[in-house]
Amino acid sequence: MSNIKTPLVVNEVYHISSRAVGDTVIFDSEEDFFRGIFSIYEFNNGDPVNIWERRRERAVEKRKIGKTALTLQKRNMLVEVLAFSFMPNHFHLLLKQLVDNGITEFMRKVNGGYAKYFNKKYNRKGHLFNLFKPVLIKDETQFKNAFTYVHTNLISIIEPGWKENGIKNPDKVKRFLENNKRHSYPDYLGKKNFPSVTERNFLLEIMGGPEGCKAHVDNWIMLKKEISDVRRH
Repeated sequence: MSNIKTPLVVNEVYHISSRAVGDTVIFDSEEDFFRGIFSIYEFNNGDPVNIWERRRERAVEKRKIGKTALTLQKRNMLVEVLAFSFMPNHFHLLLKQLVDNGITEFMRKVNGGYAKYFNKKYNRKGHLFNLFKPVLIKDETQFKNAFTYVHTNLISIIEPGWKENGIKNPDKVKRFLENNKRHSYPDYLGKKNFPSVTERNFLLEIMGGPEGCKAHVDNWIMLKKEISDVRRH
């Protein structure tokens, strides 16, 4: 569910954030994170999804082809996932709505399915997520800012307080972001992470290809480094 008062529009792109109730840590272990990735791929389907059946099918597929990546399947897609980022207690998505009510239905399936998994694993009951928040992306500048925002959220894991104090070690941050599996940034740089999860052509064109993606994020990081330098003097 969301807190939206007006319907979301087909073919528009939205920045979606979904946070756990009470800031519960929900993507702590690698297993939980992979389940989150699995959810945003498998639940992007207007048809009923039997998650356990799909896991069995994928296990057979992996034995046949020897790959661990998500395998492509024909789906009645609700959205295009343009970008993602998983923090310990919330996640961010850039979504293009493909059908009426597509984002709402997608988020209902993702959050509900993950909550069922999480509650069973950790012997927990009740709602796991707050209402998701959608923000319409209106122009190219906002697209670039949203791309950067989603893919730099993880910085707080290695530099807590960077939003207030700036980034102290930009080279370490760049390496961390470029090689972290918890977001789609490596795929935008041409490194195979979860390439079947995202549709990247649209944003790659806006950002100026992989080189433009890296340049935009690197420049942003250096700007935050300058803020850190100013505050230390």
